[in-house]
Amino acid sequence: MKSKLKFNIMPEEWSAVVISFIYCFSILAAYYIMRPIRDQLAVEAGSAQLPWFFAYTFLATLVLTPMFSWLVSRWPRRVVMPVVYVFFIACQLIFIFLFNGHDLLTIRNLGILFFVWVSVFNLFVISVFWSFMADIWNDLQARRLFPIIALGGTTGALIGPIITRSLVEVLGLSNLLVVSIGFLIVALGCILFLGNWAHKYGENRHISSNEAAIHGGMLDGLKQIFSNSFIALMSIMMLLSDAIGTIAYVLVTDYSGIAFPHDSIAQTRFAAGMDLSSNIIQIVLQLTITRWLLVRYGAGFVFVVCSTIVVIASLMVALSPDPYTPIIGIFPLVAIVLILTRSLAHSMVQAARESLYTLVPRNLRYKGKNAVDTVVWRAGDVISLLSINGLRSLGVNVAGFGLIWAALAAISGLIGWRLANRAERKEFEN
Repeated sequence: MKSKLKFNIMPEEWSAVVISFIYCFSILAAYYIMRPIRDQLAVEAGSAQLPWFFAYTFLATLVLTPMFSWLVSRWPRRVVMPVVYVFFIACQLIFIFLFNGHDLLTIRNLGILFFVWVSVFNLFVISVFWSFMADIWNDLQARRLFPIIALGGTTGALIGPIITRSLVEVLGLSNLLVVSIGFLIVALGCILFLGNWAHKYGENRHISSNEAAIHGGMLDGLKQIFSNSFIALMSIMMLLSDAIGTIAYVLVTDYSGIAFPHDSIAQTRFAAGMDLSSNIIQIVLQLTITRWLLVRYGAGFVFVVCSTIVVIASLMVALSPDPYTPIIGIFPLVAIVLILTRSLAHSMVQAARESLYTLVPRNLRYKGKNAVDTVVWRAGDVISLLSINGLRSLGVNVAGFGLIWAALAAISGLIGWRLANRAERKEFEN
């Protein structure tokens, strides 16, 4: 009984929880090593280029998402999971060559290519991870264990920026990618272990069938955005939250370029410092209230709490006389809003959202979820960037964007509450 109650983890779950923690740690560390480099290249290109960066990313996800649906339709999970990670490792090896070959691409073209690839990496690698988690754990396990597993990702997201911030001058960009590859190799080992564990101990419905190919067509995921109410509502939530994050990212990119002109090291450290701050908040939340709220009150309540916090922070921006004035260290209020939205998204919203996928069929977990996490997310980026340019031309300032954020957050919270209640009533089983 003592082992059963310790951290509310069953004895037979311990090994899988630890390996899932390491798996999540590894992929987030790999990503966050690269993200400050990506952000610095974005600053160097200027915020005016961001619409093109996100448009190219959207097109890349639009091509890759049907390919992923094709994979899961024809191959079992034990094949699909390693293939995805081997593909991204191979891409990193190519970028190591490109970073060392200074005459192969211009800085601008290399920046666009690297920005798009890192963004796609983030979407697919992390989306596939959570699809896998929803496949090997059931709903009750997800509520208890996903916040713990997500803490592994937060820890990796904490270590990644530290590695980049500390070693960028020592190792250089290409060698940092080698370190990132090492973490992905660890993730591959975790996949193999968890596949064997799930076959032996997994409690999810029809666990043996969860290892098989899903079948269907390569466009199923894209179709589900419009034909399945669960995926449609997830898509709307994604668009609303993405609009807040993307617009804040543009404003912070502008600030970084103004505050640290022509200083790529300072800009990279500023981006890494934001990631570090966000991840510290994530750890605090995951160690204190996330799992308690999710187990006791459910995903819907978590969505409402997070939306309320974002509404308050957004209204502070709207009411501030100068949101670009640093108020905590080197961070202005707009940067703090971005830090908060990122930390809440990864420490609370993600665990709540992913737990709902355990309540729906596998084709939604892999195909529909992947479409939401990739195509919808990047479509939201493009829409948001076009909107910010249009709103700026109409005279909307930072305070005006704060009011828009508050409205979007409130709507997102309401949709999340209703979606969670419907999922828990098993309305999306078929």
